[in-house]
Amino acid sequence: MAAMTAQLAEAKKKAEDEAEQAAILEESKKKLAKDLEALQRQVEDLTAANDKLERSKKKIAAELEDANIDLETQRQKVSELEKKQKNFDKILAEEKAVSEQLGTEKEAAEKEARDKETLVLSLKRELDDSNVKIEELERVRRQLQSELDELVNNQGTADKNVHELEKAKRSLESQLAELKAQNEELEDELQLTEDAKLRLEVNMQALRAQFERDIQAKEEQAEEKRRGILKQLRDLEAELDEERKQRAAAVSARKKLEGDIKELESQTELHIKVKEDALKQLKKSQQQCKEAVREAEECRASRDELAAGCKEAERKAKAMEAEVLQLAEEVAAAERARRAAEAERDELLEEVNSSNSKGSLLIDEKRRLEARIATLEEEIEEEQSTNELLQDRARKAQLAAEQAQADLAAERSAFQKQESQRLLLERQNKELKAKLAELETAQRTKTKATIAALESKISNLEEQLEVEAKERLAGQKTNRKLDKKIKELLMQLEDERRHADQYKEQVEKSNTRVKTLKRQLDEAEEEIAREKAQKRKAQRECEDMLESHESMTREINNLKSKLRRGTMGISSSRLSSSTKRGSVQTSSTTGSGNGSGDDSTTQDEAMDGDDAPN
Repeated sequence: MAAMTAQLAEAKKKAEDEAEQAAILEESKKKLAKDLEALQRQVEDLTAANDKLERSKKKIAAELEDANIDLETQRQKVSELEKKQKNFDKILAEEKAVSEQLGTEKEAAEKEARDKETLVLSLKRELDDSNVKIEELERVRRQLQSELDELVNNQGTADKNVHELEKAKRSLESQLAELKAQNEELEDELQLTEDAKLRLEVNMQALRAQFERDIQAKEEQAEEKRRGILKQLRDLEAELDEERKQRAAAVSARKKLEGDIKELESQTELHIKVKEDALKQLKKSQQQCKEAVREAEECRASRDELAAGCKEAERKAKAMEAEVLQLAEEVAAAERARRAAEAERDELLEEVNSSNSKGSLLIDEKRRLEARIATLEEEIEEEQSTNELLQDRARKAQLAAEQAQADLAAERSAFQKQESQRLLLERQNKELKAKLAELETAQRTKTKATIAALESKISNLEEQLEVEAKERLAGQKTNRKLDKKIKELLMQLEDERRHADQYKEQVEKSNTRVKTLKRQLDEAEEEIAREKAQKRKAQRECEDMLESHESMTREINNLKSKLRRGTMGISSSRLSSSTKRGSVQTSSTTGSGNGSGDDSTTQDEAMDGDDAPN
């Protein structure tokens, strides 16, 4: 009985201790409930932050779509520029065809001028031949004049030279007839020459006027086309400036987008870490709450059993021993759960270490990419030096081309900067991808879906960056083609200007040659006029010689009559022979005189005929 009383007292004491422990556990439960509510509020805050991040991602996706639209617009502008370049090439081809046509017309004009010059030279040779003939006639006239002078001086011996004089008279008359015929031929040739000269002058004037009109029209067309080409160049420069501004705006927007992505990633990492800590604390608190509730319930049940009666004390003690054993087992189970949690923590740490090793591999890859970037930058610098040399050569050609090439060089440098930025973005994207892989291995809870969405978006961004890189390469090729075509156009413009200057020089030479030919024609005309004057003078001298010849014939006849009267005492045979010879000479002289008169009349008529056209 005393033992039972002691046991009851001990059981009451235990019940009181358990009641106190139950009260303590109840307070702990309330505290844990408060902590749980705080953790739930934190989880709600994290969820709201995740929603905010999702909205930011959507906004960034919209901005990326706008950037793609801008890229499509730039692509359309590049295609329009290519169309304009094709039209510009077509205009240059037409200009080249017109230049070739002008060259053909110029060669035809030069050929015609050479033909005219050949004709003038042939006419000049004919005039020279006429001058030679006239000089020969003048020489013959002088010779005849000298013979006549000798005849006048030798009138005392006229009886001895009558036969020779008659013979010379007949020769002179035949030479005069030939001279008349030659004069007529010369007059005809001179008339034909004057007509040819007039036709040549009219043709040369018409040709010169037509040539000048054609030259003026071609120069106006060339100037108009040059102005059109310069206008197209200015339009191309304006479009390039606009495209450069748009590309700069796109680059700034991309930089801003990259900053937002980095900020979003840092916030995501921070929220993920906070969420993981909160989840760990929540799980631990829930476990503690469960244990406290279970212990409180057990204490409450034991207290109820003690209050039921002392008879069940022994059974209760046994039950409590059984409960103690159960508690020990639960403690052992909790210890095993703790060890399992520590083992899981160690596994997580090993996974973190393995992810760090992957990060070292990524660092090596980054270094390799940086070396590749350095190589590319050196090649870009070499390309820039080559472009600068080309720009220096083009600057000497034309100031406008220098401005265009400078703009193109600036555009190329902008492209190179964008390329380097693209490489930086790709490297950052790879780093982000590695971080996401690490987060995926570390976090196997509800954040997997979010990380997968981020990974898909990042892959989309990488694809967009690759597409943009290809478009940049295509744009660079297009710009190089445009640069090359602009240089070719400038060289063609310079060639056209040089050809135009040469054409002008040839036109000036042709005008000078035409003036020279005109002056030669004027000189030939003056020479012809002088020859005509000399011819008239020769004709007048021939008439004077004929008159002198007639007077000399009359004097010879008088001398013959005097000789006949003075020689009456000579023998009849000599007298008859002399009389017969005198009658023959008289008749021939009379006939010659009449013929000379007729020839003189004919010659006068020919001279009147020559003077009439003049």
